[in-house]
Amino acid sequence: MSITNSDNGQPDDDVTDSVRAELARLRDSIDNIDAAVVHMLAERFKCTQQVGHLKAQHQLPPADPARESQQIARLRTLAESAKLDPAFAEKLLNFIIAEVIRHHETIARS
Repeated sequence: MSITNSDNGQPDDDVTDSVRAELARLRDSIDNIDAAVVHMLAERFKCTQQVGHLKAQHQLPPADPARESQQIARLRTLAESAKLDPAFAEKLLNFIIAEVIRHHETIARS
């Protein structure tokens, strides 16, 4: 791992080994969290695929605006209590919801 001086892009000799070790530790944690997020999203999409099949079997619409609104409100509250920007959480959920609806539409056509 190379740490560079932001002023000139050269290696920063003032950065101690302990700082490098702390950065490595934090980055390892970030990598682990990213992996967990990917696995959690995969599990979520497995469930929403099942919902899509159930909706298709019963001729239900791919989107459920009332449920989506409830989930957005719920996620915003969770984000606030977790000290995460609720607007960011809402954007993320809207992105996920759009993908889920796209999957449901595909399932309904098949």
